[in-house]
Amino acid sequence: MKALVKTTKGVGNVEIKNVPEPIPGPGQVKILVKAAGICGTDLHIYNDEYPSIPPVILGHEIAGEIVECGKGIRACEIGRRVTARTFMVTCGRCRYCNTGKDNLCPERLSIGSGVNGGFAKYLIVPEKNIFYLPQNVSYTAGALTEPLACCVHAVLEVAHVSVGERVLIIGPGPIGILCSQLVKASGGYVVVIGTASDKQRLQLAKDLGADEVITTPQANSLIEREKNLAFDVVFECSGTEEGLNIGLKLLRKGGKYTQIGLSGKLIKFPIDQAVYKEVKFFGSFSHTWSAWDTAIRLLSRGLVQTEPLVTDKLPLSRWKEAFKKFKEKRCVKIILTPED
Repeated sequence: MKALVKTTKGVGNVEIKNVPEPIPGPGQVKILVKAAGICGTDLHIYNDEYPSIPPVILGHEIAGEIVECGKGIRACEIGRRVTARTFMVTCGRCRYCNTGKDNLCPERLSIGSGVNGGFAKYLIVPEKNIFYLPQNVSYTAGALTEPLACCVHAVLEVAHVSVGERVLIIGPGPIGILCSQLVKASGGYVVVIGTASDKQRLQLAKDLGADEVITTPQANSLIEREKNLAFDVVFECSGTEEGLNIGLKLLRKGGKYTQIGLSGKLIKFPIDQAVYKEVKFFGSFSHTWSAWDTAIRLLSRGLVQTEPLVTDKLPLSRWKEAFKKFKEKRCVKIILTPED
């Protein structure tokens, strides 16, 4: 089968290759991939800014149907529509695994970086990773369950956004827009900041419920306007130094700052400002099982929408075009469809 593979370490080194069709082992299921989303992490792996173990098939945001089951699975439901949690390997014995935080397991390996992922016709995952898609959730929407689960973890499990809180989201990419929807579903007031090139993304954030959207050139006026009130919570989703600085300036004293966006490089951190404000600083990484469970429930009830984020659907063979478009922010979310 054809697959998009990170062949070796270093910048680039990604290509379409013919690889053997995988066979499910004991306790594993084989998924026919119907939709696979491009994530910023895929670009970080391309640029050698995120840990991976090549050669490895990229892609971790998937939806598809079960076509085969390995030994030891009592009820092999061939044809069931599914998405899959990404952790292929965790130790199962560390303090993190034993407290529901296996996203922090030091032995964790995920599809698309540590083991073969979903930019291919077929994908193998453990049965325990499977989440069934509700009937009202399409493959396209279901492929974005993974980024939604990351946002659920950040908004509801890490920052614990409450009713009435004023929330600032920096970076109107897919993660920022999903966080915005979650804040609204939680009863918060949300402002989303983007750059001048984010016009399409900011409009989508507004269409999906954001109370206000502004660009960074307007940030100074926002800082002046908010100096006495400020925001209770900040989610930094851009991974930029500018975003960090804007967020800390606009966060109220004693407020909650949550870093979601990855930078891929060292950035300067104005630690004195964080100290003077007694900022509660959080990092939010990946997702938990409970976040996935909540994400599926939210999709099923229509409280969060993922499908409107998808602006492009391209065959796997056009991955270069897709990566370029994603990097240049000429889209919101791109879905790749596998080929024989």
